[in-house]
Amino acid sequence: MCGPNTMIHVADTVLRSTGRVSLRAAAVPTAARGPTMSRPNTAPHPTPAAAPAPTRTPAPASVPAGSFTLRGDVARPATLTVADLRRDWEQHRVEVVFDCATAGPQHHTFSGPLLREVATAARPRFDPARRKERSRFLIAVDGGDGHHALLSWAEIDADFGDAPVLLATRMDDRDLDGDGPQLVVPSDRCGARYVSAVTGIWIGSARLAAPLPSGT
Repeated sequence: MCGPNTMIHVADTVLRSTGRVSLRAAAVPTAARGPTMSRPNTAPHPTPAAAPAPTRTPAPASVPAGSFTLRGDVARPATLTVADLRRDWEQHRVEVVFDCATAGPQHHTFSGPLLREVATAARPRFDPARRKERSRFLIAVDGGDGHHALLSWAEIDADFGDAPVLLATRMDDRDLDGDGPQLVVPSDRCGARYVSAVTGIWIGSARLAAPLPSGT
């Protein structure tokens, strides 16, 4: 998605369900065993027929089309689909207007659950009662086109920025089941952090490799 200058009306749609997070694992094919060789014999022995080459089964895709992984420093990693997002979380609607660097002003309407609610269901490994712990966590989002975006937990936390960031399941009244959800950041002025066809969300704490140098 090209860059948004965003803001605008957020209207909540009614649709709340159980808040389940499903976990799916892909089976990995195992290689077939080659033929075993017999012990040589001094007597003439017919040459054994060559064993057929093992059939190669293509490895399954790591993430099925239209779905994404939720992983990182969380207690409940999962693979979710757009249908899961629509069924298990309340849908919010937002109208955005933004300037695209290549296409000019853009107008779009998105619907989907709040990123905060979906991420919370994965149970990030922080103490929810400790605000400083929550503020140290980051959220990295990957898209199918190779685009990446980074947010801080504090941006979406109700005690901090409380930004209504969405994982959109619909765009301009079109379902995104075949494409995958879209990250929508209505408070951004440009759309660099709008990620289409989300394939993965990582949640984890930010830790410095070394202490910051002190001022002189």
